[in-house]
Amino acid sequence: MTSLAHQLKRLALPQNDPNLLTRREVASLLFDPKDAASMDRSTFYALGCTGLEELLGIEPAFLEFQDTLFSRASLTLERSVQSKEVNEKLDSGISLFLTRLCPYFLLRPAHKCIEWLVHRFHIQLYNADSLLACTLPYHDTNIFVRVLQLLRIKDPTSRWNWLQCLQKPGVPLSRGALITHCYTDLSFMDFICTTVTRSIQAYSGCSGSGSQLRVIFSFYASTIVPALDAVDKVSDTIVSKLLPYVQRGLKSSLIDYKAATYMIVCQLAVKVVMEASLVDSLAVHISKSLVKEPVLAQEGLGCLIVLLQNQKEGAAGAFSRLCSMPALASTLQVMAAAHDVTPLLRYLLPHLVTALFTCIRPSSALKTCLLSTSVCCLWSDCSSPGESDGWLVCSCQVLCRSVNAAVNMAACVSLCFSSIRYCGALDAVLSGHVTDISRSEQKRLFHQFLSLSMSSGKYQILGNSDTSLLLSLKHPQPSVRVSAMEHLMDITTSGQLHPSHFLFASFWTWILMVHVVSCLLSLLHRVDLSVAEHWLPVLMDVVRLLSDPRLGKGDVELVQRVGWRLLPFLVITAATPDSAQLCLASCIARSSILTQHPLSLSWAQGIWSNTRSSERDFVGVANQRLVSTLTRNLANMEHFSRRDAVTEVWWNPEKLDTNTCCYLGLICRLFSVIMSGAGDGPAASSFRDLMKLLIQVHLREPVMLFRFLCVLWGYSSNHGDQLDVKVGAVLQTQALYMGGSLLSVQPAATLQELAAADSPVVPSLLCCLSSPVREVRRAALGALQSLSGVSTSPFQPIIEKLLKTWEEIIADPSYLSTVGTVVSFTLFDETQQKKLQAALQQLLQCVRTPCCPSYSAAALLRALGHVNGQFILSALLPVLDRLLEQSGPDTPTPLRAEAQLMQLVLGKYNEASAPLLAEDQNCLDLFIRALKTSTQPHADIPSCQIIALEQITKPFFSALGDDAVQQKLLSVMFDLLVEAQSPLMANTISSVFKVIAVDGQLVANELAPPEKPKVGVTVQQTRRSKMTARKPQESTEVGPEGGAVPWQRVTLILELLQHKKKLKRAQMVVPVLFSLLARSLEPGSVDQANIEYTKQLLLSCLLNVCHRLSPDGAPVAPDVLDEDRFSVELVVQCIRASDVPQTHHHALLLLGTVATIFPEKVLHNIMPIFTFMGANIMRLDDAYSFRVIDKTVQMVIPALIKLSDGSSSAHVDAVVTRIVHVFADALPHVPDHRRLPILNQLVTTLGPARFLWVLLLLLFKLHATQAAGAASEKDAALERDVDFWISLCCQFEVADQLTSLINILSFLLKKAEEEEEKVEELIFSLETHSSKELRHFKFLSVSFMAQLLGSTSFIGKVGSGTVHLSTKYFSGALSHLTLTNTFSPVAQVNALLPTDTFITVMRGLMGNQLASVRRKAMELLNNKLQHRTQWDEQQVTALLQLTTDLLSIVGKGHVKVTEEEAEQAINRQTALYTLKLLCRSFGPDHQEAFVPVLLQAVEIVTSEEEEKNVTGSALLCIAELVGTLKALAIPQLPRLMPAVLQTLTDRKELLTNEIYLLSVVTALQRVTETLPHFISPYLQDTTIQVTHKTTSSSSSSSSAFAQLSVRLASLRSTLATKLPPRVLLPTLSRCYSSMVVNRKVRERHGFILKEHIGHMDKDQVNLHQSELTSYFLTALDFRADHCQGDLQTTSDIEGCVIDCLTTMVMKLSEVTFRPLFFKLFDWSKSDSAERLLTFYRLCDCVAERLKGLFVLFAGNLVKPMSELLRQTNSSSTGELLFDCDEDAEKNSLLLQFVLDCLHKIFLYDTQRFLSRERADALLAPLVDQLENQVGGEQVYQQRVTRHLVPCVAQFAVALADDSQWKTLNYQVLLKTRHRDAKVRFSALLMLMELAAKLKENYMVLLPETIPFLAELMEDECEEVEQQVHKVIQEMENILGEPLQSYF
Repeated sequence: MTSLAHQLKRLALPQNDPNLLTRREVASLLFDPKDAASMDRSTFYALGCTGLEELLGIEPAFLEFQDTLFSRASLTLERSVQSKEVNEKLDSGISLFLTRLCPYFLLRPAHKCIEWLVHRFHIQLYNADSLLACTLPYHDTNIFVRVLQLLRIKDPTSRWNWLQCLQKPGVPLSRGALITHCYTDLSFMDFICTTVTRSIQAYSGCSGSGSQLRVIFSFYASTIVPALDAVDKVSDTIVSKLLPYVQRGLKSSLIDYKAATYMIVCQLAVKVVMEASLVDSLAVHISKSLVKEPVLAQEGLGCLIVLLQNQKEGAAGAFSRLCSMPALASTLQVMAAAHDVTPLLRYLLPHLVTALFTCIRPSSALKTCLLSTSVCCLWSDCSSPGESDGWLVCSCQVLCRSVNAAVNMAACVSLCFSSIRYCGALDAVLSGHVTDISRSEQKRLFHQFLSLSMSSGKYQILGNSDTSLLLSLKHPQPSVRVSAMEHLMDITTSGQLHPSHFLFASFWTWILMVHVVSCLLSLLHRVDLSVAEHWLPVLMDVVRLLSDPRLGKGDVELVQRVGWRLLPFLVITAATPDSAQLCLASCIARSSILTQHPLSLSWAQGIWSNTRSSERDFVGVANQRLVSTLTRNLANMEHFSRRDAVTEVWWNPEKLDTNTCCYLGLICRLFSVIMSGAGDGPAASSFRDLMKLLIQVHLREPVMLFRFLCVLWGYSSNHGDQLDVKVGAVLQTQALYMGGSLLSVQPAATLQELAAADSPVVPSLLCCLSSPVREVRRAALGALQSLSGVSTSPFQPIIEKLLKTWEEIIADPSYLSTVGTVVSFTLFDETQQKKLQAALQQLLQCVRTPCCPSYSAAALLRALGHVNGQFILSALLPVLDRLLEQSGPDTPTPLRAEAQLMQLVLGKYNEASAPLLAEDQNCLDLFIRALKTSTQPHADIPSCQIIALEQITKPFFSALGDDAVQQKLLSVMFDLLVEAQSPLMANTISSVFKVIAVDGQLVANELAPPEKPKVGVTVQQTRRSKMTARKPQESTEVGPEGGAVPWQRVTLILELLQHKKKLKRAQMVVPVLFSLLARSLEPGSVDQANIEYTKQLLLSCLLNVCHRLSPDGAPVAPDVLDEDRFSVELVVQCIRASDVPQTHHHALLLLGTVATIFPEKVLHNIMPIFTFMGANIMRLDDAYSFRVIDKTVQMVIPALIKLSDGSSSAHVDAVVTRIVHVFADALPHVPDHRRLPILNQLVTTLGPARFLWVLLLLLFKLHATQAAGAASEKDAALERDVDFWISLCCQFEVADQLTSLINILSFLLKKAEEEEEKVEELIFSLETHSSKELRHFKFLSVSFMAQLLGSTSFIGKVGSGTVHLSTKYFSGALSHLTLTNTFSPVAQVNALLPTDTFITVMRGLMGNQLASVRRKAMELLNNKLQHRTQWDEQQVTALLQLTTDLLSIVGKGHVKVTEEEAEQAINRQTALYTLKLLCRSFGPDHQEAFVPVLLQAVEIVTSEEEEKNVTGSALLCIAELVGTLKALAIPQLPRLMPAVLQTLTDRKELLTNEIYLLSVVTALQRVTETLPHFISPYLQDTTIQVTHKTTSSSSSSSSAFAQLSVRLASLRSTLATKLPPRVLLPTLSRCYSSMVVNRKVRERHGFILKEHIGHMDKDQVNLHQSELTSYFLTALDFRADHCQGDLQTTSDIEGCVIDCLTTMVMKLSEVTFRPLFFKLFDWSKSDSAERLLTFYRLCDCVAERLKGLFVLFAGNLVKPMSELLRQTNSSSTGELLFDCDEDAEKNSLLLQFVLDCLHKIFLYDTQRFLSRERADALLAPLVDQLENQVGGEQVYQQRVTRHLVPCVAQFAVALADDSQWKTLNYQVLLKTRHRDAKVRFSALLMLMELAAKLKENYMVLLPETIPFLAELMEDECEEVEQQVHKVIQEMENILGEPLQSYF
């Protein structure tokens, strides 16, 4: 598009769009553009108003648009003719409406409104930005693409042009593409941000706008944040673009907007390193938002944390506002539990400390102190010790600097707490600060600061020690430490304390007390007085210190703990009166701690006052009395109801009251303490004595003792822990071993009592056998071993069996429950079996006992996990009843063990116990109660309901046996499903119903009451029932009449039934399902949307039943399902009455299945079914609809064909034809990708050999009779349809396709003979179609056959087995050639013939009398030769025999030209082409066979009367023949080459026939390439013709001449590379002398020479150097010989010669090049000055190629160049080298060559080429060139900038001498004072380039340069002045320092 067109397009207005004036297509969102064009405006208006009304029901904010955009006046408003003000107001209203519409865009009403706006106001043209802003949040939806396709965004200048690629494919915009464009196009990012602000403004006056705008904010955050994350570097532009919107978001009161802004700030903080001011601004805004509306407190603080974490500095102004946040500390504490908040704490602490000591008002100080204390505590929890100490150091340094006399009390408290935790850091700060104090005022303030903290005590100087308190406490002298402790005690006990002293004293006392107590107790336990009696005084002092009343003041727990630690020391082990142990025990007994301890009351008075240590057996008496005292005190501690525990058989902690639990727990703890000490050690015997006393006092009776032990044995599995005792595996094992030992010494009577049925001993031991601890199981088996001898025990069989599997139980904790010893009890004989059953009954009785702990009962049931049966379940029913009573909604929450017990009891409802439900009503009732109990007390244990449902397995349900019980359970399950509130319940019921095997009658009873009739058999009965039962329905909530099952229950049951596999007697549900289907068809009974789903379920269930009854589609026996009970009419009626596609699908699938079972019933309704399919189902584009069609065709059609026999075959064919007609008529409406699979399935089912031709003819008729359109549209439609027909045919075997084609031909012949048959009339009726349609129909049929046979797909299917059939078809096709004028069918059939047959057929056709047939045969042969690459030898022989026939055709040519002979000429060309192909394929191996062909072709070429087209074909054939025959073609060269060259000289003939010229050149090129050594006699003419023909051909642009150029280039390359130099070089020399002065001719001549020289090796170049030198000296004189000619043409020709010479130079050595160079140098100085131009241009080119090597030869050029620089300088000489006006341009050209050559010499100089003499010779002439303005101003500027300045700058680099630099620089500086401003300007350019090249070396030249620059800064020429400033700036950049200081 031109620039003018772009301008006109920008100026065009949308209202001038011509598409607005046409009604062929109208832009539409909801309709097809063509359909929309047929709709009137009122329709769109009604649609838009409907959408607006629906939106008003959702959002009242749209009310204002009812009178504007959707008013009646808008019907006549045409915005294109309105004023600018009206359009602006309209745009504003539309923008506001679309902005408010954005949150509701996905709703259907919104689409209706947009449809009206598009139709009436053309918003897709005028308001594209607003429309896209409304839809962009939904960019990944299809509706967004639909809106996008309405827009005109093809113009590259459109801001939405990047979305154009989505319009045609119709794919949504991906999230990645959106994000990428967001950060690459900042205007789009700004558009998104602006959209958010506009949306907020649009909803500013509406209530609840936060929820409405949530989608906008989500899109805003989800786009901007990932865009910032994806961009490699967030630029300042992006930040500046986002900052205004970020600040606006932080100030906003909308929560979602603020949250989105927080996310963006966090992403910016992570990606960008911000300046401190920006960080401070963001932090202040975040703090303000938190104080103003702390709704997102954690999110805001989190954002601030991320900001502070990623930015090093800033945020100084946020502190004061953060302190005003009410819940700062509490919010940080909550966040610290899951996140790292240290960045914020690190920021807050220093500011808090500073603010604490600068507060003036006490209230502010206290508030700041409290906040700082909380933050300090939080910091100490969150940070590492080293980090915390470091920050406290900083904080204390701030305090030390800011302390003053006004420090308040609150600051003191905060500092005290800090010094407690970070005393080391505080000491470091204080010690460091002491060294900095010099003045007395500072010392006073420092001591005042010390008094603030707890350190005041540490640093207080004590008078008697002259040191601080802290150092005194750690002093090495005891007296100093005692004095310090006394001072500490004095200040502690005194009533008047400074607060800091009090805090320090309290803290120090508490720390000291805890530490001292720990150390003292450790000392007591560590010293063994039996071997170290000298420690006794120390230990007695320890006891005295521990007894100090001040020690436990205020800490009763510490005193109690010390008392418990001292109790073991009361046990006496030494009997001597003066033993240290006895003295220590006496001291401890008299201590205040033990005299007040509740367990040791009156112990000291009792033993030490009444017993002497000298008495005999003092140790035993003392310890016995100790035990008695402890026991008595224990009994008197509190009056417990101990009898309550002993009256029960089981001591159940779950049932005991609190006092009894406390008592029992204390006994357990005492037992644990005594057991831990009774094992070994010096006090073991005493602990054992204590154990004896404990048992004697509290557990005297063996029964009581073992009940107590049973508690310990099983308590580890108690999750309730009512006793508050930890019974670990060690204590449990100890108790078991103790029990085993006690059992081994018990008398028989006691053992019998302990092993009795009501004793808990054996059950408790059985529970221990499942313990995961091996030692526990071993100890339990040992205890059972002691009971094995009790034969009267009911548990004796169990004990005996367990002891036999001793090792297995010890090795595997799961052995008892998995492999289960009790499982093998069934192997006993009958007597033992009865005993075992009795034992099991006793165990179950234990479980059933209410006093048995639930955890023990659960452990027993786990042990009996594999013991099942009716008697087991019957015995456990009372337990289940009790547990269900406790699981009610109003009862306390059951214990975990009780819930586990219920789970185990319900587990006994299994296959073995299932019959009990039918026998025992209570068992069934309890199970149903469990099913209805939905409470779940513990989250990890399923509810009772779920557990019970999971027990209903397939074996369990089948084992029930009773249909009534099964019916009851099904009914309860369905009731639960109806009432289910949780998905888990519904899923569980679904899983249960899926696995059980259900009788169909049971399900039928649930779907309809048994007393109701279940089905209306016929449609008439259904209609009659409708008429009698038709009553007005009140509402859908009213229950069904007549006891019918509610639809909700029916629907849920059907959902379970539709995929049910284990359904017995499935036929029983069929009547009920049809009854429900008839009921669903009754009008107005229920909601139609819901009833459609129910219909689908009913049809799906019927389909499932059919699959169950007949899996393979075979008919069903009448006794199983009667045909009359299956109402196909109801299914068809269901199809007709419903508008829902899914219902149609289910009905068709059902009918397809029924067709295989009851084909007669379906056959009566066959046409309505397929007619409906064609009109509805086939038009849907979804996989399920396709599957429905597929299934229907597969099932219905075979059943239909199966009914056909000999008598009814015609009838079936007619029916099938009608069905195929339905599919053909519906095909245009079927989605494209569904057409082929549908028809493929149809034909496959019908049988392709029988009915494919019918379908094809119907498709041909459909195309032939369709409405005509434009020619291009018709051609495209025909091409599309033919491709589809071919694809359809190629789905089937070749035999079926050919059979169908023969049938089509037979049908066409019948139509031609007008034989009428019924099927034929159904296909194409002559009465209803015109003769034109008939002709079109026949043409389509025949042309399609040709295209099918030639298609790739068909050819790929053809195999060797189809030869006979193809030949037969070929014969038939020839007989029908009169139907068409095309040979395509014959050609395609020939392509399918075997090769041998093909050759024979072609040879016969080439002898046909018709020329067209002969030509067609040759074309077919050519096609075969071109595409076939491998041939058999026999086939090659047969093909070579065709050359005779072909030569006979070629030889018929010397007759008068007539119309027939013109065709003969075409045949001759074709024959020559065939001979060419034969030669190409077989010539290399059969050269002799083609020699006659070459003779014939040469004969044609040499004939002057031959037609040029035939001659051209002969030349092409010769080219192929020569390339193949090679040496055999040499004898023909004397005849061939002159003829070819003579042909090239006939210029007129060649210009009129481009193809002929191409043929000639092709032949010449092939001959030259094949026989280069035999064309010497013709070489000069060939070369001349090649160069001249190139010239003539270049003027044409046709494709033929393009090929000709390629051929000529190849010919030139062949001449240059294949011929030896001795032959080619003389020829080129002769040709050059005779060439015309033509640039193209000489360039092509030079190209041949250049390529030839490049192909020569160095030896050949040296051998022919003299000859080449002579040639080049002649060629280089071209400029001198044509000095008056065009300079450009001369330059081009000279450049070609120099290029060739340079190629030769590159192959010369230094030795051989030097003479050549000096010879050329001498040549340039002689004769004409024109040679100087040529020479220095040559030097420039050679220097470019040789680079540094050329410097070796350039020494002699310095003075001539210096002289030339002066001779061409108009300012230094009066007479220029070329002085005439015509040659003025040559001076500039020569000067350019010299400067360029010098530049390359300087550039590649590595040998110090520039000596001082050469530098002096060149310096002045080069610098003087600044004044040389020869050639004019423009040439001067170009020469200076492109040639002179680079040359001088490189000259300076090559100098490499400071002194010469100064000379050069000064000479250039002098030029800055030239009177001409252009010279001064050029001098500045040169100075800048010198500085750039010399870089820092130019610094030495700067002092002398500055004055000159200073002068130029005030130059009279403005350009020079500006350039000076630019030079100075560039010098500063180059030199790296400012130059202003030099001025």
